This record gives sequence, structure tokens and C-alpha cells, in this order.
Amino acid sequence: METIKVTTKYQITIPKSIRKKLNIKAGDILLVRTDGTRIILEPIIKRSNPLEDMLNLIKEPLNIDAVKLIKESWDEN
Repeated sequence: METIKVTTKYQITIPKSIRKKLNIKAGDILLVRTDGTRIILEPIIKRSNPLEDMLNLIKEPLNIDAVKLIKESWDEN
């Protein structure tokens, strides 16, 4: 258990040990709620890896002949 201090702008810093344990990174979204007198922060949306997201869009390799596509585009003019 750790203690933290609320700043004059009502901000807090999540201790490194907790950030590491929950894998919280800059840009993550947290849900803030209360339970009686307790304040509860829950990570709800994790920052994603854009390259991994893009690669996951294609489940199977595409069979594309890039040279043929370029030649066809030249023939259109």
C-alpha cells in the first residue's frame, strides 16, 4: 500500500509499482468511480499498437500483383 498527495490542481500520480503491475501507460483511459468514501480507478481502454491493429485487419495473406496493378493504371491514361 502506498500513499499519494493531491496537488493544488487536484491531480495525483499513480505510483510506478502500481502502473507496472497493471501495465498502465500514458494515454490509457481510466474509469473513476466512488464506493462510499473510496475512490476507485479502473483501466478500461488500453493504448494499442497501431501497426499490430493494422496487421490484424488482414487475417489471410493477400494475393496481389503490384506490378500488374501499376501497369494497368498506366494503361488507363
